[in-house]
Amino acid sequence: MTQELINLRNCILEERYADALAIVDDLEGMSKQAILRNIQSFLDRIMVHLIKNQVEQRLTNSWVASISDSIVQIKRLNLKENQTSYYVKAQEWESMLVKAIEAAIRPESVEVLNGRLKPSQLSKMVDRTNLIQASQQLLSLTYEHSDETLPDIVDEYLIQLPGGQDWFEDR
Repeated sequence: MTQELINLRNCILEERYADALAIVDDLEGMSKQAILRNIQSFLDRIMVHLIKNQVEQRLTNSWVASISDSIVQIKRLNLKENQTSYYVKAQEWESMLVKAIEAAIRPESVEVLNGRLKPSQLSKMVDRTNLIQASQQLLSLTYEHSDETLPDIVDEYLIQLPGGQDWFEDR
Protein backbone atom coordinates (compact mmCIF):
# COMPACT_ATOMS: atom_id res chain seq x y z
CA MET A 1 0.00 0.00 0.00
CA THR A 2 2.96 2.33 0.55
CA GLN A 3 3.75 2.31 -3.15
CA GLU A 4 0.14 3.14 -3.98
CA LEU A 5 0.27 6.16 -1.67
CA ILE A 6 3.51 7.36 -3.28
CA ASN A 7 1.92 6.95 -6.71
CA LEU A 8 -1.19 8.79 -5.55
CA ARG A 9 0.88 11.69 -4.26
CA ASN A 10 2.82 11.88 -7.53
CA CYS A 11 -0.37 11.81 -9.60
CA ILE A 12 -1.80 14.70 -7.59
CA LEU A 13 1.42 16.72 -7.79
CA GLU A 14 1.56 16.10 -11.55
CA GLU A 15 -2.15 17.01 -11.87
CA ARG A 16 -3.04 13.57 -13.26
CA TYR A 17 -6.34 13.44 -11.46
CA ALA A 18 -7.87 10.58 -13.44
CA ASP A 19 -4.89 8.40 -12.50
CA ALA A 20 -5.16 9.58 -8.89
CA LEU A 21 -8.84 8.60 -8.77
CA ALA A 22 -8.01 5.18 -10.19
CA ILE A 23 -5.47 4.69 -7.39
CA VAL A 24 -8.04 5.79 -4.81
CA ASP A 25 -10.46 3.20 -6.24
CA ASP A 26 -7.76 0.53 -5.96
CA LEU A 27 -7.05 1.52 -2.34
CA GLU A 28 -10.75 1.37 -1.49
CA GLY A 29 -10.95 -2.09 -3.03
CA MET A 30 -7.92 -3.25 -1.06
CA SER A 31 -9.42 -1.90 2.15
CA LYS A 32 -12.74 -3.64 1.53
CA GLN A 33 -10.98 -6.94 0.79
CA ALA A 34 -9.00 -6.68 4.04
CA ILE A 35 -12.21 -6.08 5.99
CA LEU A 36 -13.95 -9.01 4.30
CA ARG A 37 -10.96 -11.28 5.08
CA ASN A 38 -11.19 -10.27 8.75
CA ILE A 39 -14.92 -10.93 8.77
CA GLN A 40 -14.33 -14.35 7.17
CA SER A 41 -11.79 -15.15 9.87
CA PHE A 42 -14.37 -14.44 12.58
CA LEU A 43 -16.96 -16.51 10.70
CA ASP A 44 -14.47 -19.41 10.63
CA ARG A 45 -14.02 -19.02 14.39
CA ILE A 46 -17.78 -19.07 14.98
CA MET A 47 -18.21 -22.12 12.80
CA VAL A 48 -15.54 -24.06 14.69
CA HIS A 49 -17.56 -23.74 17.88
CA LEU A 50 -20.95 -24.30 16.28
CA ILE A 51 -19.65 -27.54 14.76
CA LYS A 52 -18.37 -28.68 18.17
CA ASN A 53 -21.73 -27.79 19.68
CA GLN A 54 -23.64 -29.63 16.98
CA VAL A 55 -21.61 -32.83 17.19
CA GLU A 56 -20.95 -32.95 20.94
CA GLN A 57 -24.36 -31.55 21.95
CA ARG A 58 -22.81 -29.34 24.61
CA LEU A 59 -21.67 -25.76 25.16
CA THR A 60 -18.73 -24.41 27.17
CA ASN A 61 -17.82 -20.99 28.55
CA SER A 62 -14.93 -20.84 26.11
CA TRP A 63 -17.15 -21.52 23.10
CA VAL A 64 -19.74 -18.98 24.22
CA ALA A 65 -17.07 -16.32 24.79
CA SER A 66 -15.51 -16.99 21.40
CA ILE A 67 -18.81 -16.93 19.51
CA SER A 68 -19.98 -13.81 21.33
CA ASP A 69 -16.71 -11.96 20.75
CA SER A 70 -16.69 -12.97 17.08
CA ILE A 71 -20.24 -11.65 16.57
CA VAL A 72 -19.33 -8.33 18.22
CA GLN A 73 -16.18 -8.04 16.10
CA ILE A 74 -18.12 -8.81 12.92
CA LYS A 75 -20.65 -6.11 13.83
CA ARG A 76 -17.84 -3.57 14.22
CA LEU A 77 -16.03 -4.58 11.04
CA ASN A 78 -19.14 -4.86 8.89
CA LEU A 79 -20.46 -1.36 9.59
CA LYS A 80 -19.02 1.11 7.11
CA GLU A 81 -17.53 4.40 8.25
CA ASN A 82 -20.71 6.24 7.29
CA GLN A 83 -22.42 4.26 10.11
CA THR A 84 -25.46 3.62 7.92
CA SER A 85 -24.46 0.86 5.52
CA TYR A 86 -22.69 -2.50 5.65
CA TYR A 87 -19.99 -4.31 3.70
CA VAL A 88 -22.07 -7.51 3.90
CA LYS A 89 -25.82 -7.04 3.82
CA ALA A 90 -28.08 -9.31 5.88
CA GLN A 91 -29.04 -11.50 2.91
CA GLU A 92 -25.46 -11.91 1.61
CA TRP A 93 -23.89 -14.18 4.25
CA GLU A 94 -24.56 -17.64 2.84
CA SER A 95 -21.53 -18.05 0.56
CA MET A 96 -19.22 -16.83 3.32
CA LEU A 97 -20.80 -19.27 5.76
CA VAL A 98 -20.37 -22.18 3.36
CA LYS A 99 -16.66 -21.29 3.14
CA ALA A 100 -16.47 -21.10 6.94
CA ILE A 101 -17.94 -24.58 7.33
CA GLU A 102 -15.47 -26.08 4.89
CA ALA A 103 -12.57 -24.22 6.51
CA ALA A 104 -13.57 -25.53 9.95
CA ILE A 105 -14.01 -29.24 9.14
CA ARG A 106 -10.34 -30.31 9.03
CA PRO A 107 -9.13 -28.50 12.16
CA GLU A 108 -12.25 -29.51 14.05
CA SER A 109 -11.74 -33.18 13.28
CA VAL A 110 -8.79 -32.97 15.68
CA GLU A 111 -10.91 -31.32 18.41
CA VAL A 112 -14.39 -32.84 18.20
CA LEU A 113 -14.94 -36.01 20.22
CA ASN A 114 -11.29 -35.95 21.33
CA GLY A 115 -10.03 -36.24 17.77
CA ARG A 116 -11.64 -39.61 17.04
CA LEU A 117 -13.04 -38.49 13.67
CA LYS A 118 -11.30 -38.08 10.37
CA PRO A 119 -12.20 -34.94 8.42
CA SER A 120 -14.33 -36.96 6.00
CA GLN A 121 -16.27 -38.54 8.89
CA LEU A 122 -16.90 -35.18 10.53
CA SER A 123 -17.91 -33.69 7.20
CA LYS A 124 -20.60 -36.34 6.82
CA MET A 125 -21.91 -35.73 10.35
CA VAL A 126 -22.24 -31.98 10.05
CA ASP A 127 -25.70 -30.61 9.29
CA ARG A 128 -24.68 -27.71 7.06
CA THR A 129 -28.19 -26.35 6.71
CA ASN A 130 -28.55 -26.12 10.47
CA LEU A 131 -25.12 -24.47 10.85
CA ILE A 132 -25.92 -21.87 8.20
CA GLN A 133 -29.31 -21.17 9.75
CA ALA A 134 -27.84 -20.77 13.26
CA SER A 135 -25.05 -18.54 11.95
CA GLN A 136 -27.44 -16.37 9.98
CA GLN A 137 -29.61 -15.91 13.05
CA LEU A 138 -26.57 -14.85 15.07
CA LEU A 139 -25.42 -12.50 12.31
CA SER A 140 -28.88 -10.96 12.02
CA LEU A 141 -28.47 -9.80 15.61
CA THR A 142 -25.59 -7.55 14.50
CA TYR A 143 -28.03 -5.44 12.49
CA GLU A 144 -30.52 -5.13 15.33
CA HIS A 145 -28.54 -4.58 18.54
CA SER A 146 -25.86 -2.25 19.87
CA ASP A 147 -22.32 -3.31 20.76
CA GLU A 148 -23.27 -2.98 24.42
CA THR A 149 -26.32 -5.24 24.38
CA LEU A 150 -25.16 -7.69 21.71
CA PRO A 151 -23.15 -10.09 23.95
CA ASP A 152 -26.12 -10.68 26.25
CA ILE A 153 -28.47 -11.17 23.29
CA VAL A 154 -26.02 -13.67 21.77
CA ASP A 155 -25.90 -15.56 25.09
CA GLU A 156 -29.70 -15.74 25.08
CA TYR A 157 -29.58 -17.24 21.60
CA LEU A 158 -26.83 -19.71 22.51
CA ILE A 159 -28.82 -21.02 25.48
CA GLN A 160 -31.24 -22.44 22.91
CA LEU A 161 -28.52 -24.59 21.29
CA PRO A 162 -27.95 -28.20 22.33
CA GLY A 163 -26.41 -28.16 25.80
CA GLY A 164 -27.06 -24.45 26.14
CA GLN A 165 -29.43 -24.74 29.05
CA ASP A 166 -26.95 -26.99 30.88
CA TRP A 167 -24.21 -24.43 30.27
CA PHE A 168 -26.42 -21.61 31.53
CA GLU A 169 -27.39 -23.52 34.67
CA ASP A 170 -23.82 -24.75 35.29
CA ARG A 171 -24.75 -28.42 34.97
